[in-house]
Amino acid sequence: MNDRLNRLDSSMQQMGLDALIITDPKHVYYLTGFASDPHERFLGLVLRRGDEPVLIVPALDAEAAHAASSVQSIITHSDTDHPYDLLKKQLKGRISSLGIEKDQITVSRFELLQASLEAQSYHDIGPILQSLRVQKTPEEIVRMKNAINLIEEVLRQGLTRVQVGVTEIELVAELEYLMKKLGADGPSFDTMVLSGPNTALPHGVAGQRRIQNGDLLMFDMGVFANGYASDITRTFAVGELGNELTTIYNTVLEANLQGIHSIRPGVTLASIDQAARSVIDRAGYGPQFMHRLGHGLGMDVHEYPSIHGNNSDLVQPGMVFTVEPGIYVPGLGGVRIEDDIVVTEQGVEVLTSFPKELTILG
Repeated sequence: MNDRLNRLDSSMQQMGLDALIITDPKHVYYLTGFASDPHERFLGLVLRRGDEPVLIVPALDAEAAHAASSVQSIITHSDTDHPYDLLKKQLKGRISSLGIEKDQITVSRFELLQASLEAQSYHDIGPILQSLRVQKTPEEIVRMKNAINLIEEVLRQGLTRVQVGVTEIELVAELEYLMKKLGADGPSFDTMVLSGPNTALPHGVAGQRRIQNGDLLMFDMGVFANGYASDITRTFAVGELGNELTTIYNTVLEANLQGIHSIRPGVTLASIDQAARSVIDRAGYGPQFMHRLGHGLGMDVHEYPSIHGNNSDLVQPGMVFTVEPGIYVPGLGGVRIEDDIVVTEQGVEVLTSFPKELTILG
């Protein structure tokens, strides 16, 4: 077994589990190297104490699984097979305790699992997988840097398409075309381009509004590349801004820098949020910063840890997360500046490099 599977097997034994089943495709990829979207078909990695792991895949993925998976024992099922019968054959006999991903398995699949295996108890292995994933390896950091470089080049080229009169949704189309053209697997979430008063919506949706002089213009976007995500936000001015919007921009930039400056191993995640938030509070815009400072980033665009003021978990080397303070004033506009960072033994490395100083377009 590879190192990740060995660590998972050790955790399984520490929890006293007889067996466990991994069904999240991302976790199957993380543990075996085989990436797949099985749609409604069953995909599962089965580990039983003392046995070699078994990967169960749809028959149409057999060749790809054999080529990519570090797990040697691969069992396939056709669309007319009952995959839970295969599962039952792999887990014969009495199972006192079975590990499952509670956040991933649906009620209907859990009922099928119960009917097939009749395990006496079920235990959530989500925290084990979270602890494995939270500290990124050097190889993972390289992949994430690639995804970040891609999205920054998309933004760089996309800005050349900005002009007064173009709509938000037209810019989204240009950006997502560039993502594919430059080699990304696709966007890591719905690309956000907001202009003018729409920038006051933290999770606004691009629409038919046309860009005007005096607007703020916000880009929040990322890509998946080689299994890993990037996520960046930059806000620009289209022509000259008024005094208040300029003040808001500079305040958010200072909060971003203070948040990053506070990151080092051993501090609480809450303290990072507080370092950035205090800047915005002092400027009088505290109520207009209504979301957490950031979120973990990796194989998912949102994963552990959550960077908010009540999270007393400690920062660890290898963590990757975003720092994205914002101020949003309804009817006027909003600013968010988001960077991706990795915690190092000494402190922090900022992975995003796109300039953050206020830039006037046009």
